[in-house]
Amino acid sequence: MKAVVMAGGFGTRIQPLTHSVPKPMLPVLGRPMMEHIMIRLRDVGVTEFVILLYFKPEVVMDYFGDGSDLGVKIDYILPDDDYGTAGAVKKAEHLLDETFMIVSGDLITDFDLNKILRFHEKNHANVTITLTSVPDPLQFGVVITDGDGKIQRFLEKPGWGEVFSDTINTGVYVMEPEVLKAIPENTNYDFSKDLFPGLMDSGETLWGYNASGYWRDVGNPQSYRDVMKDLLAGSVDIKPLGKRKKMGDGIVFAEKGTTVPSDLNVSGTVVLGKNVHVAPGVKLENVILGDNVRVESGAKLKNITIWHDVLIGEEARLNDAVICNNCSIDRKTKIPHGAILAEHIEVGRGVQFEKDVIVWPNKIIEEASIVSKNVIWGDKYKKSIFEGGQVRGHTNIEFSCEMATKLAEAFASTLPVGAKVFVSRDYHKASRMLKRSFMAGLMSAGIETLNIHFAPSNVLRFILPRQSEAVAGIHFRQSETNALETEVLFYNADGLSINTNTEKSVERIFFRENFRRVSNEDIGSIEEYPDLIDEYYETFLTMLDTKVIASVKPRLVVDLLFGSTSTVYPEILNAAGIGNVMVNAYADDHRLSRMPNTITTSRHDMSRMIRSLDLFGGLLIYPHGMKLEILDEQGQVLDNDKTLLVMLKLLDATVTEEFKVYLPVAAPDVLDSTLKNVKITRGKMNNLDGSLVKHYDMVATLNREFAFTDFSPHFDALFAGTKMVEMLCRTGQKLSEVAASIPNFYFLHEKIPCEGDLKGTMMRRFTEESMGKEASFVDGVKIRDKEGSQMVMIPDQYGDHLHLYIQAKSQATGEALFTDYSQKIAQWKER
Repeated sequence: MKAVVMAGGFGTRIQPLTHSVPKPMLPVLGRPMMEHIMIRLRDVGVTEFVILLYFKPEVVMDYFGDGSDLGVKIDYILPDDDYGTAGAVKKAEHLLDETFMIVSGDLITDFDLNKILRFHEKNHANVTITLTSVPDPLQFGVVITDGDGKIQRFLEKPGWGEVFSDTINTGVYVMEPEVLKAIPENTNYDFSKDLFPGLMDSGETLWGYNASGYWRDVGNPQSYRDVMKDLLAGSVDIKPLGKRKKMGDGIVFAEKGTTVPSDLNVSGTVVLGKNVHVAPGVKLENVILGDNVRVESGAKLKNITIWHDVLIGEEARLNDAVICNNCSIDRKTKIPHGAILAEHIEVGRGVQFEKDVIVWPNKIIEEASIVSKNVIWGDKYKKSIFEGGQVRGHTNIEFSCEMATKLAEAFASTLPVGAKVFVSRDYHKASRMLKRSFMAGLMSAGIETLNIHFAPSNVLRFILPRQSEAVAGIHFRQSETNALETEVLFYNADGLSINTNTEKSVERIFFRENFRRVSNEDIGSIEEYPDLIDEYYETFLTMLDTKVIASVKPRLVVDLLFGSTSTVYPEILNAAGIGNVMVNAYADDHRLSRMPNTITTSRHDMSRMIRSLDLFGGLLIYPHGMKLEILDEQGQVLDNDKTLLVMLKLLDATVTEEFKVYLPVAAPDVLDSTLKNVKITRGKMNNLDGSLVKHYDMVATLNREFAFTDFSPHFDALFAGTKMVEMLCRTGQKLSEVAASIPNFYFLHEKIPCEGDLKGTMMRRFTEESMGKEASFVDGVKIRDKEGSQMVMIPDQYGDHLHLYIQAKSQATGEALFTDYSQKIAQWKER
C-alpha cells in the first residue's frame, strides 16, 4: 500500500506562522502536523510514501529524510511549476503502480483509515472520496451521495447561495493507478475542479465514504489555535508524546530531559517537550511547550502553544496565544485575550497586548508598551471587509480616515501603476471626508484619480464602461438602513460590482499591509471630472419614445428621498414630457441618515397625493438611484414580485423581437408560459459580470432593481421607472389593469434565523427533502412538488439567516407549506 502526501502549499492564509516553515510542518503536540497523518497511514499498512513538495522543500526533506526513522520508505517529488493538486500527483505516476491513498499534509484527523480502504475495496472503486459534515462548508467541496455511497453531485468552494449540503470533500482519496491516465501532462489540473467532473461526465462512478471522527483543515491562525484546544481537550484521538503523569487537576506529558516540579499547578492537559524548564510557582492550564522552553517563576499560562527555544519571564500572564520559535517574553507581560507572536520576537518588560494582535517576525516590542494593533502589518478590521462589492462600517469608528486610506492603498496595489479610477460620493459630509482620505491612498500607490465630486452612483456606473481610460470606479455614500454607517462601493470597468476574487486580493493586501509604495515621480494625481452628467442625460433621452409620452401627457408624483438623483432626474422628466410633482428633491444630511422612517412616511403621503390629484401613478426612488418602488393610479404600492411581473407584462406587450431577461432562481414563474416575446433565464445573482450580462436585454432582482442593458449593465431606478411609464403610454393601460391581468398566486419570501455553523446542515436536510421531486441546484436548492408549488432555500452569504421563498397557487396552500417547512427547519436545528 502506498500513500501520497500533499505538502507543497505556501500557507499564505496562516501567515506569519508559515514565515519560515511550510504549513504541513507546523508543530502539533511535539511533531510536525503531517507526521501525525503519516503515522496513522503507517499503522494501517502503508509502507511507501510519495511526498509532493513545492514551498520550502528542504525543511520537509531535512526532517523526514528517507523515512527510515518512521519505518517507511519516502520518495520526494518536486515539480518545476504549480500544476494543481491532480497535476502534481501526475508527476508521481511512475511511482504509483498499485492502490494508493492521497492525503493533505495540513490537516488533523483521527478517521479510521482502514474503514475507508475497506469501503474502496468492497465497491471495486477507482476513486473513493472521503467525506464528512462540517458547520461551515464554504471553503471546501460540497458533496451529495445516494444511499449506496455513489456521488451524485459536488461543487468546489461554493458561495452560500450554492450550498446544497454540509457534507464536504476532506481531501482524503483512495485511487487506482489507471485514474492517473485522465490527468494531462504538465498542466495545471485540480482534482475537484477538473478531474472529478471529467470522470463523472465520462460515466465513471465516483464513490464517497462518509467518515466519522475528527477532521480539521488548518487554514489560518485561528484554526491552528482551535486545533490545539481540541487536542488538549481530548476531542481528537491523537496522543501526546512523553511520559504521562497525573498531577492535581490535570495530566502532564513530559519528554526526555524535562523535570516536572512537584509543586507545578496543573489544570487540563499539559504537554512538555524535551529539555523544558518550569520554575516553581508556575501555573499551567491546557498548555503545549516545545523543546528548550523556559518558564520563570510566577508565570500563569492558559490555552497556550509555544514552539521551541522560547523564554517566558516571571509573572507573565498569557492566554490563548501562539508563540513561535526563538522568542523572548520578559517579566510581567500580559496577553489576556489572544495573540500570535511569530519567530524571533523580543517583548520587553510589562508589555500588554490587546485582543488578537499579530506580531510578525524579527520585531522588538519596547517595555511597558500597549500593543493595540498588529505590529508592522496593521490592524485587522474584520474577518472579511467586503460584502457584495462594498465595504461598510461605523463612520469615524470602524470606518475612519486611516481605514479609508489603507483600503485605498490595498485596492490600488492590485492595479498597475498609472491606472485611472473614477471616484464619486453623495453629498453627506462623512462621505466627503472619507473620500478625500481614500483618494490620498490611491495617489500613494501611483493611481490617477478621476474625481467626479458629487453624483449618484448610477451615473458613475453609467460612465465607467463608456470611459475606456478608467479601470474601476469607487462611490462613497451613507447607508440607507443605518444612520451611523458609511458605505464604499467598488465597481469594475463595466460598472458592475467587483467579483469575490478581486475582493480577496484586496483583503489579503489590506490585512498584511503589503501596500505598494511608489517613488516621488510615480505618485498619482487628481483630475477633476465635475460635469459628466450631460452624457448620462443625453443617452437617457435618446432611448425613450418621447413622442408616445407626449401624446399621453402622464403626470406622476416622484419622491427622491433626499438622494443625489435630485441633480439629474427632475430635468430628465421635464425633457421627456412627463409631468411631475417632485418631492424631497434636495440635500438634507439629517433626513438622509434616517431613511427607514422617511420611506414609510413617503409611501403614505404619495398615495394620498395620487388619489387627490388624479395622477398617473408614483415613483419612489431610493437615495442612491438603484432601487425604486411603484405606486399605481389608485395609490397602491406594488409588492416586490408584482413589480417584477408588471414589468415583464409591459415588456412583452411592447417589444416586437425576442427580449432576453435574466432573473433570480426564486423569481415567480406564473407568466413564463404566457409571454410571447420575453424569454426568461434564471440563475445566480451573485458575482454577475459583463460577459454574462451582455447576453441579456434586462437583468432584474426580486428587490425592485432593473438593468436595461442597452442603456447600462447595472441597476438604474431612474431609467427603469421612466421606461415603465413609456410602456404604459404605449399600451394605453393603467398600472392597476396590468397588475390585475397577472394570474392569482401566492408568493412569500421569509428570512429564517440560522447560525452560520448550521447553514450547511440546513441545506443538506433541504436537499434530502428534494429526493424524488423535481429539483435544481443552480442557486441554493429549488424544489417543485406535484401541485406546482415551488420552494427555494438559499443561505445568506453574509448574515446568519436563510432565505426561504414559496410560490403556490393559493394563499392557503402557500401558508401551509411555509408552516410545514418552518417546523422542519426548527426540528433540523435541534438534531
